[in-house]
Amino acid sequence: MISEASDKDYPVLVHVWESAVLATHDFLLQEDFQFYKSRLPLYFENVTLYVFKDECFTVKGFLGVSEHQIEMLFVENESRGMGIGKKLLNFAIDSLGLRKVDVNEQNTQALGFYEYKGFKRTGYMNCDAEGKNYPIVSLELV
Repeated sequence: MISEASDKDYPVLVHVWESAVLATHDFLLQEDFQFYKSRLPLYFENVTLYVFKDECFTVKGFLGVSEHQIEMLFVENESRGMGIGKKLLNFAIDSLGLRKVDVNEQNTQALGFYEYKGFKRTGYMNCDAEGKNYPIVSLELV
């Protein structure tokens, strides 16, 4: 149950993002959490968004992509471990032909997820795209 999102979905996507980040990004400073949260609408405008909805049509996760790579993949914390991330990733690979993603180095759960799915490390940046001191690992499915 993956479909393209619209700007009407933004409030629920922010909720999913917040739930996922609070559960997985314990390295993130509180002021940086607020900074990124405030920028989500801008980030959303610069990607194509897809949502995963359960049988009750409730958004449980989302995927943001550019023409070249996966830009974001988040699953609400309460729904983690249910295969939603795998379904979103498979959609990105199989339906959209995407094989690249950048991940926070300190987000070991995400790194492990992508590496388990066959992604290999191809690059490293000392700071994220906002210039903040969160190293980024580039991965590619080979």
